[in-house]
Amino acid sequence: MRAKNLSGLLKKNDRVAVSNITGREASGVCIASQRYCDNIVGGWALGKGNQVIEVPGRDDIPVFSDCGELYANLPKAKHPNKIIIYSPPSAVYGEVKEAIEYGGKTLETIYIITENVSVEVTAKIHSITKGVNVDVIGCNTLGIINTYDHARVGAIGGDNPEESFRPGSATIISNSGNMTNTIATYMLSAGIGTEFGIATGKDLLILTSLKQYLNLAAKSDKTKLIILYIEPGGLYEKEAIEWLKENKFNKPIIVYVAGTLMEGRNVSLGHAGTVVEGPDTSASGKIALFDEYFGCEAFDPDFKYPQGSLTEAWKRGVRVTRLHHLPLAAMRLYQAMEWQRDFQVQNELKLNPWFVNFQKLADKLPAPLLLRPGLIPAPYHKQLSKQLKESIGLVPARRKMKNSSHASTLDTEGQRIYGYSLTEIMARKSFGDALILNWTGELPSRSFEGKLVEMCLIASLTNGPGTISAQGAKLSASAGNSPHVGMIATLASIGDVHGGNGRQGVSYLMKVFREVGLEDPYNPGTDIDPAQMALTISKKFKKVKDAAKEAGIDYERIPCLGHPVFNDQPVNYDPREQLINSVIKSFGVRNVFLEFYHEIALALRNIGVSSRAWAVNMDAALACVWLAICWKPLIDKQITLQRVEDCAFLGFALGRAAGGAAEFLDHQDYGTDMDMRVPRTECVALSRKRELPDEAKS
Repeated sequence: MRAKNLSGLLKKNDRVAVSNITGREASGVCIASQRYCDNIVGGWALGKGNQVIEVPGRDDIPVFSDCGELYANLPKAKHPNKIIIYSPPSAVYGEVKEAIEYGGKTLETIYIITENVSVEVTAKIHSITKGVNVDVIGCNTLGIINTYDHARVGAIGGDNPEESFRPGSATIISNSGNMTNTIATYMLSAGIGTEFGIATGKDLLILTSLKQYLNLAAKSDKTKLIILYIEPGGLYEKEAIEWLKENKFNKPIIVYVAGTLMEGRNVSLGHAGTVVEGPDTSASGKIALFDEYFGCEAFDPDFKYPQGSLTEAWKRGVRVTRLHHLPLAAMRLYQAMEWQRDFQVQNELKLNPWFVNFQKLADKLPAPLLLRPGLIPAPYHKQLSKQLKESIGLVPARRKMKNSSHASTLDTEGQRIYGYSLTEIMARKSFGDALILNWTGELPSRSFEGKLVEMCLIASLTNGPGTISAQGAKLSASAGNSPHVGMIATLASIGDVHGGNGRQGVSYLMKVFREVGLEDPYNPGTDIDPAQMALTISKKFKKVKDAAKEAGIDYERIPCLGHPVFNDQPVNYDPREQLINSVIKSFGVRNVFLEFYHEIALALRNIGVSSRAWAVNMDAALACVWLAICWKPLIDKQITLQRVEDCAFLGFALGRAAGGAAEFLDHQDYGTDMDMRVPRTECVALSRKRELPDEAKS
C-alpha cells in the first residue's frame, strides 16, 4: 500500500479531481466539499467541457470534457493527486485507466464511489493500480474525512461535516458511509471527537481491506480508540483479526456488527457486498470472531463493572450489541484507561422529538416511552416559528404520575434533579442555578441568571412587619405552632393582590412581546424599541381608561406599577428593582422586559394618565427576571406559559416564606401573644336576631 499512515489517504493541500462531476449527486457533494475545504481543482464529464460549477465564497470548479483535457489545461501545480470516481459501473474501469494514464507519478489515491462494480472489473482495477502503486478506496465508499486537516473527499459528513465531525481521538472505520456520520455524531455525546472517518465501502470486492486501515490507524499518535461498523459478507474481518493477533495490536477497538436480525430471513442490509458465503462471513460468525479476540463478553450498559476491572478486560476492546451503546462504552473505556475525553459533553444522546402529543396513549404507555419535546434544530426552527408563534409554550400530554417525575429521581446512584446529580449540583452550582434547574428543567443559559434569582429571593424576604404575610407568621407564633406552620401561615397570607403580582406581570408582558419576534431578551434586535412600544401601548391604555371612566365601568390595569412607600417623587423608583437592574447592566446585557416597564411608567406620566411616574416594583422585577430566564425554552415549546407565570409567583413566595420564618422566630422569642379579638362593644351585627323554629309545632 502506498499510504504509510492515515494522512496518506487524505491530508491538507491534497488536490482532488472528480469524474462525472456534473451528475446530480456528484455536483451537490462537490459544492459542499468545496465550501468545507476548497480542495477540488476540477472535474470532467463527457460533453460538458468549458463549464464551471459555481461555489459562492470559494473557488469555482472548472469542468472539462474528459480526464485528458483536465490534465492538459490545469497548470502542473494543480494536477490532482486524488481522484474521485462517480461514473456508472460500466464506465468505472475506463475512468480508472485514464486517471492512471494521465496522472502519472502525481496520482496517489483513487476513491470509487460507484456501487455494484462487478468482481471482474474490480479485480482488473486492483491489478492495474497495484502496478503503479496507487491506492484505491472502495468500491462503494462514501469517502474519507480528516478532521484535524479539515479535509474530506466524497459525501462523508453530508452538507455540514462540522455538525458530526469534531477533531478528536477516535478513528471510525465503517462499511456504511451514513453510519460513519451517525457514529461520529453519537460520539459527540461522549465528549469524543474523530480524527478520521473512513467509509470503506461494501461492494462485492473492496480494494483497501480492514487490515490495511487498522495498520494505518496503529501509526497515528492522535488515534487512541478505533470504532468499527461491520456488516455481513466478506472475509476482511477474519483476515484483520488474524493480523491483530500476529502484530499484538495495542489500541482498543469498539465494534458493532450489524445484520443479526436479517439472518435466516433472506434479506440483505442493502449493500452489494453483504453476501453471506460461509460461517465467518455471517453476522453471527463475525460476532464470534470479535468476541474471541477481545476475550470478554459484549458490553452491558446496565452492568456495574467493578472499579479498575475494565483496564485489563477491555485492553483489546469490546463489542456493543446496540449502536447507541457506543458512547457509553467509550466513556467507560476512557475512564478505565484514565484518558481525558476530547471536549466537554454538550448534548446527550437521546431522541429529540420536535413535537409531542400522546393524547389518550399517555395513560397507557410506559414511562420510558413518554418523551419530552426536544429542540428543533436550525434551519427548521425558523421555518416553523411563523406557524407556531400563535401558540406560545408547551402543551404537554397528561398521564398518571403518582410514582413518576421529570423533576426528581432517587435510585441506587443517588438523587438527581432533571437527570443531573444532586451532589454534583451541590459541589459546582449556586442555589440560584439549582432553583432555575428545579423549576424549569434546565440549567441557566447565562452565568448571571442564578445571581439574579438569588437577589430576587433576598428582596422578597420582607416588606416590614406590617404586611399581611408577616402578620400571619406572628399569629402562628402566638398560637403556639411549630416554625414550619409559621411559614405555612405566611404562604397562606399571600396571593395575587399581596405579593404575587409577578404572575400578572408575566401574563401582561407576554401580550406585549409575543408578536414582535423577540429571540433574545438580553440582546433584543434593533427592530425592537421598548420606548416606542411603551408609548403606543400607553396611548391605547389611556383611551380605554377614559372610555371606562366615562361609562362608569372598571378597566384592566397595567400590573406591577406603583408602591405605597416609593410614591412621592416626580419619577419614583423601588431601590430593590433598581439594584437588580444595575446588576443586569453590569454584565453588559439588557433585560428588554424591564426596560419596557421603565419606559411605560414614564410614558403614562407623559401622556397624562398619571401625575407622576410610578415605581416599577419588585413584582415587575420578578416577572422580568423569570421571563427572561424562561424565554427561549418558552418559545421553543419546552415549558408551558403557566410554568413561567408560576415561577415569577414562586420566586416571591419562596423568599417571603423564609422571611415569614424570621418573623415567627422573632415573635416567638420576644413577642407577647397577639390577641386579635375585637371588643364586644365594637362588634356590629349586620343581620337581625332570629329564633329557631319549634320542632314540635313544625
